[in-house]
Amino acid sequence: MKILLMVLIVFLFAGCTTHIPIRTEVIIDAPKEIVFAKLIEFEGYDKWNPYHVRVRGEPMIGSKLEIKVHRPDGKIIDVPAVHVLRLKDNQELTWGGGIKGIFYGEHVFLLEDSDGGRTKMVHNEDFTGLFIGFADLPPDVLTEGYRRMNLAFKIFVETEGQKTNNN
Repeated sequence: MKILLMVLIVFLFAGCTTHIPIRTEVIIDAPKEIVFAKLIEFEGYDKWNPYHVRVRGEPMIGSKLEIKVHRPDGKIIDVPAVHVLRLKDNQELTWGGGIKGIFYGEHVFLLEDSDGGRTKMVHNEDFTGLFIGFADLPPDVLTEGYRRMNLAFKIFVETEGQKTNNN
């Protein structure tokens, strides 16, 4: 019985992926202040965001967020137990949650100055923990979803910026 239990434990641990990184970025033709302001307007995500089609909550550290995702493979997911973890004006928005070591995710937006008054938005997520390998988190699908979101956000910010400049 001990041998069977040990084989089962080894099998479970050997099959587990403990880290799934998603890495994307985009250059937006707008200053960080405008990009950040649009990024934290959660109530407007449903107007432009093809991936995070609903984000509800306050952009404040500790605030609980309700997030609905439409993945490029057609799956619709209500993301559970997400909170704002870090918020630095014009620099960073990070949300995430779970149990560290078991199943945990951090979704990070970092804003950096780019040439010509533009902004580089680094858009990453890291899933970690013992049970990540059993989750339905295909990196190629998630990366494609983030790329689509990045492009939609770029178009939204640049278009909204034009409207603001013309008024």
